Amino acid sequence: MVATALMLPTIGTVSVHALKKGNKNLRLDKKEYLSIPSSFIAFLAGVIDGDGYIQITRTTKGFITIKLVISIHLEDISTLEYVQSVLKLGKVSIYRDHKSPTCKLIINRTDLQEVLFPLLLHHGIFFLTDTRRAQFDLAMFILKDDKKVYDQIPASLSLRERDASPLRGDAMKEIPTLFELPKTASDYANLAFFKNWIVGFTISEGSFYVKKNNDGCFQLKQRVHVMLFEAFKLVFETNRKIDTEKGLYNQFAVSSKADIQTVINFFSFSGFHPLIGLKNIQYLKWLTVLRNSSRYGNLNFPE
Repeated sequence: MVATALMLPTIGTVSVHALKKGNKNLRLDKKEYLSIPSSFIAFLAGVIDGDGYIQITRTTKGFITIKLVISIHLEDISTLEYVQSVLKLGKVSIYRDHKSPTCKLIINRTDLQEVLFPLLLHHGIFFLTDTRRAQFDLAMFILKDDKKVYDQIPASLSLRERDASPLRGDAMKEIPTLFELPKTASDYANLAFFKNWIVGFTISEGSFYVKKNNDGCFQLKQRVHVMLFEAFKLVFETNRKIDTEKGLYNQFAVSSKADIQTVINFFSFSGFHPLIGLKNIQYLKWLTVLRNSSRYGNLNFPE
């Protein structure tokens, strides 16, 4: 579903008062957002599927607030600054009072209505984890129906905001799903945006490391999404079994020479959106170790 309009549509109605808020000096003209590459939008969707969430809450006066938040460790603030520099949206906030200091990129309701959600629809890009998809569907339901008061959300729907879990049963039927998730691993793998999405998902949920036995390893880990993780096997051309931990988490991990070469080809030679921030630093250090190892030293590495 790719729109052909020359300007992004606005989802729902935007209050005149809302347009006066926020940093409008930062935001681009709406037409200019169409020049942002789809590879970046797919990459961003992967980051959000891993480290983001769409928060829907009640104000003290009973109104609905919606915002998208990407939260990462403070040491990786450059990743959020990069995303903000491309989108020209949102505010980066720092939280130093935690045992693990964090930083967050927060995008408000108006910018979601006018820019980010329309960009996803324009490029036919959607979230691939159950939780994020459920949050997106609920947000779109609220925006399209121009709901302002929290009590206008059916009680069964508002539960999703509290426990961040996908709706089931009758509650799921109360709102439409804009994009149906693929049914098979090959359907995931064949999505036009999937590989750039993987790069973003790797930023959030991936790791490059060397085991104590000097085996190089690439790993992706998150809540159980069986077909999604089976699709990783197709993209990285491996038969390695997907592990399930405590029935809650799937883990995709490879370490053979052939598999590691495929991983290097994917991240260094395929022309997808590049890794950024701390994950890119981790990847480059990983390549250096592998270059100097007796097992992997003869692989094809980037210059």
